[in-house]
Parts: sequence; C-alpha cells; structure tokens
Amino acid sequence: MSTNPIFNNTETAFKLKTNSQLERAYFLFKMIANEPLVRIGTAATKFALNLHLPVEGLIRSTVFDHFCGGINEEDCMPVVDSLFDVEVHSVLDYSVEGKEEDAQFDATLAKVIELTRFAEHKDAMPFSVFKPTGFGRFKIWEKVSAKETLTEIEETRWKRIQQRYDEVCKVAHDCSISLLIDGEESWMQDAADALCEEMMEKYNKQTPIVFNTLQCYRWDRLDYLKEAHKRAKAGGYKLGFKVVRGAYMEKENDRAEEKGYPTPICASKQATDDHFNAVMQYILDNLQDISLFLGTHNENSNYLALEIIDAKGLTKNDSRIWFGQLYGMSDHISYNLAEAGFNVAKYIPFGPVKDVMPYLIRRAEENTSVAGQTSRELTLLKRERERRKM
Repeated sequence: MSTNPIFNNTETAFKLKTNSQLERAYFLFKMIANEPLVRIGTAATKFALNLHLPVEGLIRSTVFDHFCGGINEEDCMPVVDSLFDVEVHSVLDYSVEGKEEDAQFDATLAKVIELTRFAEHKDAMPFSVFKPTGFGRFKIWEKVSAKETLTEIEETRWKRIQQRYDEVCKVAHDCSISLLIDGEESWMQDAADALCEEMMEKYNKQTPIVFNTLQCYRWDRLDYLKEAHKRAKAGGYKLGFKVVRGAYMEKENDRAEEKGYPTPICASKQATDDHFNAVMQYILDNLQDISLFLGTHNENSNYLALEIIDAKGLTKNDSRIWFGQLYGMSDHISYNLAEAGFNVAKYIPFGPVKDVMPYLIRRAEENTSVAGQTSRELTLLKRERERRKM
C-alpha cells in the first residue's frame, strides 16, 4: 500500500464533514469491517423492506445518507454545491436497479436525459451516467451477446433499447456533456460494448462524449481495448473509457463454474492490479485518441497515474484525464487530488431508498471483500478524530 503523503492529509480529506458526520462514518466503517455483521445486516434489511417494515428512516439516517446524495436530484444539490466549493465535481447516478417493464426503462431514460440537460448549465456536473440494464431487460442483452435468435417481441424491445441509447447520446452530444455507460456482467457485456461503439462512432467524431466502462478484473479487457482502438482509428472517432476493477466477481466465478467455462476473471488480486495498471498505461500512452475516467479507490493505481502524468509532462488538469471515486468512500484520495489540482469527480447515487438498496448492499459487500480498503478508511477517520481531539 502506497503511503504517498498526498493521500495522508486527513484535514483536507474530511474537511466537508462535521464532527457528527465524521462519527457516523467511523461507526459505519467499523460495522462494514465485520463480515458476519454485514451478512446479517443486509439479509435483515432486505427482509424488512420486503415486509414494508418502517425501517426507511433508520436506513436514511445512517448508510443511505453516507453513500447517497438523496432521494431525488433536488436533494443532491447541497451536496453537489459543497463538493464544487472544494473543486470536486459530481456525477449524479440515478441508481434504480432490477426493473423489467418498458415504462420503467422509459422513465429511467427520461431521468437521465433530464439530468444531462440540467448538467449542461451546471459546471459542477461535467458527466451524466446510466447502466445498460436501466434501458432494457437483462435477458435481451444476454441473448444478443450470445448471438441467439430473438423472438419478434424481443426484436422490437432490442430496437427500443438501441433507440434509447441513441436518444440519450444525442442529448449528451448536443449538451457537450460526457456520458459514462456502466459495465455489467460479462455474459451481457458484448452486446453493450458493440452498441456503445456504435454510439462512439456516431457521436465521438470531434471529442469523446460517449464513454464505455472497462472492468479490469476481466483478463480480456486490454485486448478488447486495443481492438476497439484499432476500430476507432480506422473509423475516425475518439474513445472514452471509465476504467474500474469491477463489481460482480463472485457472480462471475460462480456462473463460470456452474456452466463449465473458464472464468473471465483474473487469477488473483495481483493479476487484476497488474491488468488494471496496464489498461491505464495504454490509455495514458494514447491520449490523442482515448480519454480516461479512472474510477478507482486503489491508492497505488492512483499514485501510478500521477507518476505517469508527471513523467509525460502533462498538466494536472488535462481535460482528457479524470479521477473518480464513489461518494462516501476514499475521501482521502478524492479531496487531496482535487486540492493538488487534478480533475476529480464523485459518483453520487440517488433515488428512493428502497430502489437504491441493491446498490448499497453491493457497496457494503464489496467493502468487506476488499482487504485493506475498510481498515485504511478506519485508520484515517481515527486519525482525523484525534486531530480534532474528539
């Protein structure tokens, strides 16, 4: 673990937190550090919400308010504004998951378009974002990825997904707002990658508007990136990529084992780190064609990026390079990078408490499975409490 001094300044890292918010963060990360407690807590939360027990207030005042901006975009504005005061930008992420009806997909599309148009007039919000499955059924993505024949109804629904993509990409292009498209499970991602490349070819002629996501715990992503780069150069358009480690590891490994195919996931944590860094290096070596949104909570990868930027003599605020972390996590990275003059954005999920719970549960489970992440957060929070003599 790098102990680069840039990430050790807790006064900068937590300057937006009141004493009571600092206490809440310390309490939450202590809870998250306890794996059995997380398992029991997430099960109990799902159970309580399914039975419509009155737990939303409790969730709202603890885990929700720490990791989310609010239940709607108006709710998020004080957060967005206070972040921008310290040079940190915001990516408002309407984090409603697992929907199945066309009306719900159209509602998500309308929301993303509304946020993109809103962002055009808000310097604090240079990005918009959505998940592929927010615009269409997982099953259809899966069948198109597997090159299976679609039924007539599925064909209509697939065309509608393509239209939704085109609609939102056109709005982003017209508003000059970059659009981050999240990555999902490998068995639906081929269709999402192909559709995203179509949109890049159409809307990234001058500048990267449409960004795809590379989940680097998949060992094939550097190869995919190089091939996409060849296609973009031949087609005369720019690429944009959000680079992350990934969010579906256990699910990926379980499915590969169950269906008897080789896992798409790197063999070890070290192999994932090496692959992530290689993808990042490739993009930083090809900034004339590819823009980078580096979405990582890993200090070593962030530090390596800073070294490469410095070695290449690039300016800190080069518009082709952004650093991003999730709201409520790794503030020591985000705020210290912003203070040093780099482009930084926080991903801020929002939506009704019940609808955002799958996202929050994934965050909690992810934190328990990433060795060192939670203990690092706790160490820094503890240090800041001592500095404030709390």
